[in-house]
Amino acid sequence: MSHIVLNADAVSYRIAGQHLVETATLTVRCGARLAIIGPNGAGKSTLLRMLAGLLEPTSGEVFLNGSNLDRLRPIERARQFAFVGQIDAADPQLLAADYVALGRIPHRGVFSKSRDREIVHDALHRTGIVQFARRRVGSLSGGERQRLQLARALAQEPAILFLDEPTNHLDPKARNELLSLVVGLDVTTVAVLHDLPLVAPFATHVAVMNHAQLVATGTPDETLTPRIVNDVFDLDVLRLAHPSQNRELMVFEAPGRTACSHQRSIR
Repeated sequence: MSHIVLNADAVSYRIAGQHLVETATLTVRCGARLAIIGPNGAGKSTLLRMLAGLLEPTSGEVFLNGSNLDRLRPIERARQFAFVGQIDAADPQLLAADYVALGRIPHRGVFSKSRDREIVHDALHRTGIVQFARRRVGSLSGGERQRLQLARALAQEPAILFLDEPTNHLDPKARNELLSLVVGLDVTTVAVLHDLPLVAPFATHVAVMNHAQLVATGTPDETLTPRIVNDVFDLDVLRLAHPSQNRELMVFEAPGRTACSHQRSIR
């Protein structure tokens, strides 16, 4: 997985004369966790799908280690990339272990069946759901199914993991647990994230989109600034010292709220 570098060079995606993404240039380096953020309709998921090779840019190019992504066969991309989308229509009667084993399809015939089973078991173990291996997919909770999708992706042994709003429909505790799990996997990751408070603890780098354009890239400190957050999300940023840990908390609020109105709202 060393030296994996993904480059988007001025990529655009246009449909029915409308730009969903316009001339975005971006680099993803090995070991990075890139969060793509922006308001609804900004083009986040479209950019993610172009980076993953699931959408062909209308113009511009995407490169993996200097090779044009369009020239890679689907099987070659599937051995490099794993994609976890917002919706998964898995057969509810499928056993969890069999569902995760679907991630081995791109490698079918490359390894022995016993090695494939070891990789599936390891993916279940790494995502903390090995105890559900013989459970039916339909019997699992939303958070457990999200972990199951992640386990299937890990079974692909990808160089880069793509996540499209992986915390969608999860409660706050499950959201934090899932992203903490991804951080601990040590896999280069590109994720569309919707909840701003989750970005800084998760991401090493951030790409901010607005109106189909990439308006800022950099570290969380460089991109989650008061000016950028206010311009893009119409929110204020409060930076507070954590009461018990040596770190900073970022709070995002609608502008103009007074201390008194805030106190009334939380009583």
